[in-house]
Amino acid sequence: MRLQTVPARQGALWVRQGFKAFARHPVAFCGLFIPVLAGMVLVNILPMLVLLALPLVPLVSLGFMIATRTVLEGGTPTWSVFAAPWRAARPRVIALVQLGMIYASALLLIMLLGELIDDGTSEVLIQSAPSGAAGAASAPPTLAASPSALFELLLRLTLTGLLAVPFWHAPALVYWDGHGCAKALFSSTIACWRNRGAFAVHSLIWLAWIMGLGMLGGLLLSVLGQPQLLLSITLPISAVVAVVYYASLYFTFADCFVASDGDAAGGALPPPSEIAP
Repeated sequence: MRLQTVPARQGALWVRQGFKAFARHPVAFCGLFIPVLAGMVLVNILPMLVLLALPLVPLVSLGFMIATRTVLEGGTPTWSVFAAPWRAARPRVIALVQLGMIYASALLLIMLLGELIDDGTSEVLIQSAPSGAAGAASAPPTLAASPSALFELLLRLTLTGLLAVPFWHAPALVYWDGHGCAKALFSSTIACWRNRGAFAVHSLIWLAWIMGLGMLGGLLLSVLGQPQLLLSITLPISAVVAVVYYASLYFTFADCFVASDGDAAGGALPPPSEIAP
């Protein structure tokens, strides 16, 4: 596969294409989020499962990429998209496992570094956040009064964002083009850097969606005054936005990497990223 550079405006197109793909099979795409939510609930109940869950995180994004490609090919995505990587050739499965282990190790190091910096304020904020309007009103002053908690939050967000760069395309490069672990991480990093304008636009649009949902939640809370009812309204909307985000990831890969001459044998490479209206 050959790396190509796209204009910054392509980031907005990726978002639009994600909505188009989702609109073709909204129920099927939402259904794909059920095992993801179930895994999050299990990890919350049994924290020790995080050691098993973290290596699977890169495969979640790959599963949604496979789902989007399935839609482009006229099919309906099912939970089998998450099993598809494990049915690949043995060298590719090994490379995917290596990616998962590296990702989990790096994320655990980031979490450990945050714990070393934190003075306990973050835990207090987390425990007080669900307490309703009063808790929400008291959280910001506490955060502002604790530079270490603020620094820890910014550090975790920055390092997690940087970690996403080499892993953005890596699972897809392994699965569809047979890259080795190191080569996939390197190619993904180069692709994200060369197309940083498009990825910046893509990220800013999704950040605007998140901020918009936050403002909507605050408005509804001020009107309704019932946190439980607020969750019942905003949680499904947030889940749908998350699913559409995952649906858009395939287009970031399909536009950054194109088939070289002779590489399309067997249909192993992605089809064009544009969805016909």
